[in-house]
Amino acid sequence: MQDLIEIRWHGRGGQGAKTASLLLADAAFNTGKYIQGFPEYGPERMGAPITAYNRISSNPITIHSNIYEPDYVVVVDDTLLQAVDVTAGLKPTGAIVINTTKDKETISKMLNGYTGKIYTIDARKVSMETLGKYFPNTPMLAAIVKVSGIMTDEELLNDMKGSFKHKFAKKPEVIEGNMKALELALKSVQ
Repeated sequence: MQDLIEIRWHGRGGQGAKTASLLLADAAFNTGKYIQGFPEYGPERMGAPITAYNRISSNPITIHSNIYEPDYVVVVDDTLLQAVDVTAGLKPTGAIVINTTKDKETISKMLNGYTGKIYTIDARKVSMETLGKYFPNTPMLAAIVKVSGIMTDEELLNDMKGSFKHKFAKKPEVIEGNMKALELALKSVQ
């Protein structure tokens, strides 16, 4: 892992992009990393575009601003590709991870000439198969961990099991589905 990794998340209100960025920050912290995880809101309403950020490093982080030149971008909703310049500032040495059913050739044409790596995952399919409902944030969390190498698959799964037990203490029936969503997503990134 390079010393400082910066990630920008693009989603819509209610899809869990903010939650996923915070879960990633917690998991990275639990593997001994220094972290930042924070959202940026526009008009706060369901379905409105939102942005969230992560900084992860093996050294203390002294930067306290939004991320303008991310190493990675996560797009939780591919309809944002027409509404937001998701590749703005994205380093060509990094990558973009998109929740979509579209092929890479189609996606590539929508990315304003971005020449870096493009990864896709059908988070809807993963979510429906494992949770029975559409919650794209859990599969997207696994996808960015797989693509970025911030931690190993095992570190993510072990940490998230504990996190889900705490987060879903009053709904333990959803823990197994979320764990299966992580496992399937780790295998589904293309």
